[in-house]
Amino acid sequence: MKPSTIYDVAREAGVSHQTVTRYLRGYEGIRDATKQRVEKAIARLEYRPNTAARQLRLRTTNRVAVLADRIGQGGPALIVRGVTERLQQRGYVSDIIAVDGQDLASVDAAIDLATEYQVAGILATAQTDIVLDRLRSRPIAVPMVIDAQIVDPISGELVGQLAGVEAAQHLLELGHRKIGYVAGPSGWLATRDRQNGFVSTVEAAGATVAWVREGDWTGASGYKAWQMLDEDARNITAIGVANDTMAMGIMAALSDDGRSVPDDVSVVGTDDTDEGRFVRPALTTVQLDFEGRQIAQRLVNAISDSRSGEGGGEAFDEVLHPPRLISRASTSVVSELGRPGT
Repeated sequence: MKPSTIYDVAREAGVSHQTVTRYLRGYEGIRDATKQRVEKAIARLEYRPNTAARQLRLRTTNRVAVLADRIGQGGPALIVRGVTERLQQRGYVSDIIAVDGQDLASVDAAIDLATEYQVAGILATAQTDIVLDRLRSRPIAVPMVIDAQIVDPISGELVGQLAGVEAAQHLLELGHRKIGYVAGPSGWLATRDRQNGFVSTVEAAGATVAWVREGDWTGASGYKAWQMLDEDARNITAIGVANDTMAMGIMAALSDDGRSVPDDVSVVGTDDTDEGRFVRPALTTVQLDFEGRQIAQRLVNAISDSRSGEGGGEAFDEVLHPPRLISRASTSVVSELGRPGT
């Protein structure tokens, strides 16, 4: 069956095709009764506007390039999901281009691919310094928004740093004074921010970060971080971890080493992944806002402003939630003997 046209809709509604066009463009000066006839005609004929043809006439596009760094990781994947959902709601198609944040050639190739074809804008999730520095140094002819080191609108502090602060304060409030920390891989912005927040908070309270070990966000690296410690380094009462997956690896290593969580060692993660709720003991963690809709709306506004030559854009309808401690069974108070109690 041949698709309906605006002329078919006009005949069905008993109006001119110009009226149908004005309706589709959101013109407010159409009488309510006329609007209703057009709407009913569109529904009966199952008319779908030819967006591609309109964009061709106007020499515009509804495609947005999303440069996704470490899309296989939990946090970045959730950000991309929120980004693509918001862009789709606003009528944009997302072209997702994977980026290896540790490889400069990969970053250049992704930018080249994004700019080779006509796109309305670029949204980049920059998880490493390499990605961030390259994006800022390359001349880009279309609007671009970079998701990196988000600032909490209330405190003005980096969200990643606040996550480290929340985890450290929780352990300190439970009485822990000698604490280990498993960080993410070097070069990652989240690694640096979370570690800085955690370590500075512990030290400011007069407690000790006995050691910091680097992981790669995987459970295997968390497991290995504990295995590589000598017996003296294992003489701690709690461990802060930069993400939940490594924290679950740490908990497995502690169990294999004959140590109980939290009776011997308390463990707190970061991210609040679904899996953390179902391990035993359930993982205490810091919940982060990974929605991504706000940064997508920033790009939509930038595209709209570039086309209209005006500023403003649509107001955000989501509020960025600050990091929040979710207390579960993997942490507990320290007993008088200096070991975690029940």
